[in-house]
Amino acid sequence: MNLSPLLIEDAVKAALKEDLGHGFDATSEILIPANERTKGVIKSRSNGVLAGLIVALSAFSLTDIDFDMEIHAQDGEKIKAGDIIATIEGPARSLLTAERVALNFLQHMSGIASLTNQHVEKIKGTGAEICDTRKTLPGLRLFQKYAVAMGGGSNHRFGLDDAILIKDNHIAIAGGIAAALDQAHMLASHMRKIEIEVDTLAQLEEVLENGKADIVMLDNFKVKELEKAVKLINRAIPCEASGGVTLDNVKAIAETGVDYISIGALTHSPCALDIGLDIE
Repeated sequence: MNLSPLLIEDAVKAALKEDLGHGFDATSEILIPANERTKGVIKSRSNGVLAGLIVALSAFSLTDIDFDMEIHAQDGEKIKAGDIIATIEGPARSLLTAERVALNFLQHMSGIASLTNQHVEKIKGTGAEICDTRKTLPGLRLFQKYAVAMGGGSNHRFGLDDAILIKDNHIAIAGGIAAALDQAHMLASHMRKIEIEVDTLAQLEEVLENGKADIVMLDNFKVKELEKAVKLINRAIPCEASGGVTLDNVKAIAETGVDYISIGALTHSPCALDIGLDIE
């Protein structure tokens, strides 16, 4: 997965505009001569997985074209505390103006990649895949999903138009599982898969009997229930476990035989990776 340069530019410009307020950095304007040049080093202060470097560096290049940059690490790479990620040399005022926006993107995206990778490592060898959800920050979905991919995870749908995902509220309004699946199958094209969420084994049996779902989401099932569900499905269709997934239970969930494990916390509750910029 790659991020469009235009998408990066729009997001970074918006972030810079938000930070600059009335158009200038008051502290740097007062303290630093206009012609002062300096060198900054972006360095990791903790262990994790890097993501968002191109976004971070764009904050500097969009603030001032007169920067020389050297990259020492790549997105998707595991980094350790003390590792130098990049060096930036150029106008001191501009460097300090762009610093926080650059680090905000880099810390947040690397935090997502790192959390994703922790889950991926936990389930190695099980055959299951770790997936994200649409529980993302408005305007930052593609950046967050990119970070998930850099951490070794897989992307679920990007928007409501990607696939047909029938959830409990859809089922309630449509008049039941069979009615929802029949309607979806009638109007769906061969390019859009139909996934349906179930909360109980009885609902799962109804889905399997209907036969029109391409994938079933087992929502908030306990591990023992997942084991029963996987046996019941018997590989007729792929299945996805969702809800209540943590680092403590993700391996047990994967070992039940589910194909996918979707985790909203990857994007809605990551801790930022500690990354800083120091002047040399």
